[in-house]
Amino acid sequence: VYLTALEEGWDTDDEIDDYPITIGNWKPENYSKKYYGTVTLEEAFVRSLNLATVNLAQKLPSGDIIRTARKMGISTPIDDTPAMVLGSSAVKVLDMAVDDCYLRSNPSDNVLRELKKAHQFETNRRKALTVAEQNLLLSYLSKTPKYQHWYPIFAVMLGTGLRVGEATGLRWCDVDLEEGTISVNHTLVNYDHRENNGGRKGCYFNCHSPKTKAGVRTVPMMDFVKEAFEKERAYQEEAEIHCTVTVDGYTDFIFVNRFGECQHQGTLNKAIRRIIRDCNDEVLAKNPNSTVLLPRFSCHTLRHTFTTRMCEAGVNIKVIQDALGHSDISTTLNIYADVTKELRKSEFENLDRQFAQWKDPCLLYTSDAAD
Repeated sequence: VYLTALEEGWDTDDEIDDYPITIGNWKPENYSKKYYGTVTLEEAFVRSLNLATVNLAQKLPSGDIIRTARKMGISTPIDDTPAMVLGSSAVKVLDMAVDDCYLRSNPSDNVLRELKKAHQFETNRRKALTVAEQNLLLSYLSKTPKYQHWYPIFAVMLGTGLRVGEATGLRWCDVDLEEGTISVNHTLVNYDHRENNGGRKGCYFNCHSPKTKAGVRTVPMMDFVKEAFEKERAYQEEAEIHCTVTVDGYTDFIFVNRFGECQHQGTLNKAIRRIIRDCNDEVLAKNPNSTVLLPRFSCHTLRHTFTTRMCEAGVNIKVIQDALGHSDISTTLNIYADVTKELRKSEFENLDRQFAQWKDPCLLYTSDAAD
């Protein structure tokens, strides 16, 4: 399942929900009977979290999972059912062997990262929006009446690098517009109950404290982010919208739908797909030869775009780590290395063009004459 996800373009620090799920009459559980909320793919893999694995598999074509299993040398019959993804408990056995001192360490630790390196998935890495694409997105949202109500949340995510659950979980008391700061102290997570509850299926929410101390942080607010919060407040006052829900004692959420209910990742990503479609249609209608269009992207891309802009601006790596809430600086360094690699390539291409001008006497003379 995890190898298939990597091949489909997922990254080890992408997040998946480890919450109860019911598929038909099947109700999988974690070995520990505990739930860990929103976790990274790497954490889910190392902990051997059944529920996170099943949730991840639901987002992947089952045929691709089976093909990956065949490529890994599994020749026995594989039933194309949801339960097929929980066919191994080897990681738990290794953990028990470490606890009983039969092994010094769990050889599966960091294996997902090594697996990714071995199969050279770098070509499928998620890319940030370019500056031109970023500007197109914000401009389209701010000028298009149909999508103006989406501008605040996407502008905030783009200008702060908050995770989806951190952004949707923001309350008005977490935002200080005078000081220009955002307090990140909890995450809003959602999951599909998938149970017939009086004939009704729905999306349910919980609020969780960050898993690490680094997750609790204060993020500075740029001017356009402050403006986005002010626009959201003005829009809600005009439309007479207010938060109508309380989740684990938390209420007064900033980003709510027209019913006053919490937003969640699925709704946001669906909105993004519609925005991409309509924005590109409008751009191409005006200029069929336009070279700047919105690529396919998701909420997580906005966080990666924020990180990329900071790296391009030469922001200190420690500041980037603190802003993103990374507990492990290696995660930040990996992103920084990718971005600076692309930046170096771009800079050298510019330098190459300059050398080409210096080599051409005509261009050099023209340049001198102009000076």
